[in-house]
Amino acid sequence: QVQLIESGGGTVQAGGSLRLSCGVSGGTLAYYTMAWFRQAPGKEREFVAAVSRTDGLTKYADSVKGRFTISRHNAMNTMYLQMNSLNTEDTAVYYCEADRTFAVLTETYEYDYWGQGTQVTVSS
Repeated sequence: QVQLIESGGGTVQAGGSLRLSCGVSGGTLAYYTMAWFRQAPGKEREFVAAVSRTDGLTKYADSVKGRFTISRHNAMNTMYLQMNSLNTEDTAVYYCEADRTFAVLTETYEYDYWGQGTQVTVSS
């Protein structure tokens, strides 16, 4: 059974940076398209970024383009989300999700696996 474990969340001031990590156990990262979603209090879970399992194609939500970078290190079975120029609207629980699809999916229901989430809080 594939398990995803997020880490790297915390509290940072507006304008700061954080790097989230997602470790994969029980499976091989290379076989999965990976994504980050986030959910703020009282809001639905929303797409942040995804990276394909084959050619490394990436896709980002408009709200994070130019500020966030998704990457994967297959040899270490770990995916990352580098978040720069954070603002208060980025405050949310961030979830790592995985699916064996070859497509870069942007809906959370399309992914078969997800982690417990890591809290990111941006203070003004």
